[in-house]
Amino acid sequence: MAAEIEREFSGVVAWYGQATGSWWAMVRVHRDARLVEARSPRDLREAIVNARGWPWPR
Repeated sequence: MAAEIEREFSGVVAWYGQATGSWWAMVRVHRDARLVEARSPRDLREAIVNARGWPWPR
């Protein structure tokens, strides 16, 4: 699933955190990078699209 998300969003690194039970992605926002956390792959996609205003951590 993480590989699918990475293919869908160029430049994003995504993974599932075994210890946290959350989905994570490192997303570029302008010249910075932002770490976003979500409960599901669907929510992670939303977090990536809205990374600038996504509450972190969730």
